[in-house]
Amino acid sequence: MQADLRYPIGNFDIDNPVSEELLNQYILSIAQLPGKLRAVLQGLNAAQLDTPYRPGGWTMRQVVHHLPDSHLNGYTRQKLALTEDRPIIKPYDEAAWAKLPDSTQGDPQLSVILLEALHQRWVLLLQGLTPQQLDRTFVHPVNGAQRIRQHIGLYAWHGEHHLAQLVALKQSRGW
Repeated sequence: MQADLRYPIGNFDIDNPVSEELLNQYILSIAQLPGKLRAVLQGLNAAQLDTPYRPGGWTMRQVVHHLPDSHLNGYTRQKLALTEDRPIIKPYDEAAWAKLPDSTQGDPQLSVILLEALHQRWVLLLQGLTPQQLDRTFVHPVNGAQRIRQHIGLYAWHGEHHLAQLVALKQSRGW
């Protein structure tokens, strides 16, 4: 059976209960993502970075730039939920963002640096939240209410998901 290149680690179940132990694993995953990403990118040239991870998919470069784009949105959504009562968040067009010049031409190391700083701030925030704060929600216009606790898991999965795409491409090409 061939692996699903689009979802190499499977889909995330947002309704899965999040124990304290699982929450700590999620936060650790968020903390470690920038270093793992930096390691995966080590030694890649421009042609490799501009290779799609799957037919019809984004290039490695676009995936790398997508991570801080998405995680900045996730961080902001959580901060809104912590400071407002059930805020309605604004979705964004990920595919359109991935086509912009900073995503198609930019040095991926810029996004690694951005992700490192963002994740340091995010982990500091997450580690200080109370159980009541973890249960606060925001409302996504399409997906409905989301609790911060589950949203942390979604973003831990999101980072690992895209990291697995990049690793799979490198392995398949022998880079």
